[in-house]
Amino acid sequence: MNLFFEESGDFKAGSVLSQAGEAYQVELASGKRSKIKAKDVLLQFTAPDPATLLEQAKAAATEIDLEFLWEVAGQEEFGFAELGAEYFGHAPHPVEAAGLIFALHSAPVYFYKKGRGRYKAAPEASLKAALAGIEKKKQQLLIQAGYVEDLKQNKLPDAMKALALQLLFKPDKNSIEYKALAEACDVMQTSAQRLMLAVGGISSPKDLHLAKFHFENFPKGVAFPAIQVPALPTDLPVADVQAFSIDDVTTTEIDDAFSVVELGDGKLRIGIHIAAPALGIQRGDAIDQIARARMSTVYMPGDKITMLPDELVNTYTLGAGQTRPALSLYAMINTEDWSVIATETKVEAIPMASNLRHNDLDALVTEENLANNAGEYPHKTEIAHIWKWALELEKGRMAKRESFGMKPEQTNRVDFNFYVENDVVSIVRRKRGAPLDKMVAELMIFANSTWGKLMADHGIPGIYRAQGVAGGRGQGGWAGRMQVRMLTHAAPHQGLGVDQYAWSTSPLRRYTDLVNQWQIIACVEHGITAPLAATFKPKDADLFAIVSGFDAAYSAYADFQNNMERYWCLRWLQQENARQVDAVVLKDEILRLVDIPLVIRLAGMPQTARGAQVKLDILRWDEVDLSVEARLLEVLNTVTELGEDEGMEEESEAALDQETDAEAGNAEDSVAEGGLVNETQHESGAGGENISVSSEIIVSQEKPHS
Repeated sequence: MNLFFEESGDFKAGSVLSQAGEAYQVELASGKRSKIKAKDVLLQFTAPDPATLLEQAKAAATEIDLEFLWEVAGQEEFGFAELGAEYFGHAPHPVEAAGLIFALHSAPVYFYKKGRGRYKAAPEASLKAALAGIEKKKQQLLIQAGYVEDLKQNKLPDAMKALALQLLFKPDKNSIEYKALAEACDVMQTSAQRLMLAVGGISSPKDLHLAKFHFENFPKGVAFPAIQVPALPTDLPVADVQAFSIDDVTTTEIDDAFSVVELGDGKLRIGIHIAAPALGIQRGDAIDQIARARMSTVYMPGDKITMLPDELVNTYTLGAGQTRPALSLYAMINTEDWSVIATETKVEAIPMASNLRHNDLDALVTEENLANNAGEYPHKTEIAHIWKWALELEKGRMAKRESFGMKPEQTNRVDFNFYVENDVVSIVRRKRGAPLDKMVAELMIFANSTWGKLMADHGIPGIYRAQGVAGGRGQGGWAGRMQVRMLTHAAPHQGLGVDQYAWSTSPLRRYTDLVNQWQIIACVEHGITAPLAATFKPKDADLFAIVSGFDAAYSAYADFQNNMERYWCLRWLQQENARQVDAVVLKDEILRLVDIPLVIRLAGMPQTARGAQVKLDILRWDEVDLSVEARLLEVLNTVTELGEDEGMEEESEAALDQETDAEAGNAEDSVAEGGLVNETQHESGAGGENISVSSEIIVSQEKPHS
């Protein structure tokens, strides 16, 4: 006797070897023996043999008309033998019965399984819906196959053109467009990004990087909603000064300026004037919500995404020939030793005499000309005074820095400015610590430190940057010492050499500065009652949320800026047809090109001293994944002096919060990545929409200024 039975959801047949009660010992055609319970047996038969029965039954199942079978079945539950008698017109033979079971089991759309060998016909409405779904799926598979063929021929199907970015960055993985793209990528052994570039879904690798950043950080687009610009205050006293700013030629958000007034008897009053949008923006209003959502202006070579709408920026920027509201810090200076006698903070209107530009002044305002009173340029006398005071400020900071146990800042490095016009990039070397850079840096650090103390003295919270404070997220060694953290109370910033440091000098471009400006204005206007009147009261939990949100946005913007700078470095290689280049060894296998701030890893690099220069052969690079392949040609005799932190980014990248002793100022101009940018360089430098990149690692700075 042979049995046809169900086991683990599959139908099998075998010969009975023995029977014991309700169980059979069965040998399958393969020779395997199984113990089968009687309840699982569907048929008993003597002929044909089990293997033949399975073969013939499967063939018979393909000949059964499922629609006719469904009509015969009726709406009541049935056993397969009952239906077989109706369908075949006689009691089914073993092959017919087994074939019928195969047909019923393989057609769940027509028949629902109700038990061993028992089924029920699907209701008519359900059957029609299921068949329509099957037909739709067949049509979708045909369409999908057509999409795949188009993609394989480097053609983008019309239906996918509007979905190109979504398919790459936020796809519906159940859509036929995504499935077609995935299938084509698998067949062609490529990535979705590369295939989309090949078929024209994205026009260039640059647009690919931009689109990815927008999708992740600006899903609703970068355009601003319509706003009503708050009117400028009309009741502010007008300062008796003629202020001037120092910025790069591309700068449009001018938020800091200076003035110098000689008081006689060897005394000066030097003013540091910061644009005051906090007088027009109120916490929680529409403009504040926009600024808080963005947290900072985003910079990249040749472009930017501003934190605030242009209409508001144009209203509050410190443009030449205009009188604009400002938060002013005045320092009374004794020119005998350039010590600070007293400071005073005012909310007032500032007449702007000039907007000076680096490209006009850099060649004239040199250390040599300043020492010899040589050259002719606007505000020459005021700049000379500021220069002398800046040197004293730097000297004091360095002494304080050393008292914290830190080495003096490195001032012999080279930074790089990126300029992009019509997709042609210029990467310009700029020596760190140029006089104009140093003046701006030192005065901004002075303002941020002084105003940080002002808030602390009045007992109101602010947003501070601290470095070298105990804790440091558990980081030890160099990384722990260089950890930069954001706090809501005053604490030393050892890298800068100041007792406290609160970003306050870029309120048009960085949300933390706008928050601090509200707080500082409260100190000025309300004095000892500032804790009651300040925008953010002591222990305001919302301030911690701002710190957290700023950290997240700042990090994302930094990563993006770093990627775009790396992209433009690769474009520069192509543009200049640079194949054999000089590089300096930063650490082990990490090298930086001499002419541009491109850092690469050279696997298998022989042990070479830090600072040694080598010649490389650039083999290839990829503008999509931003990788570079090179080989070593020779080790040169030239040695470059490196700072102690250069090339250490791998050890400290997670711990440095995007900065180390490179902290001071305008990250809205200078979103630094990698953590090793000189902090004072953020306050000095070349301003605007160009990018200044510290040469020591893959780092970036937008307008290292105020």
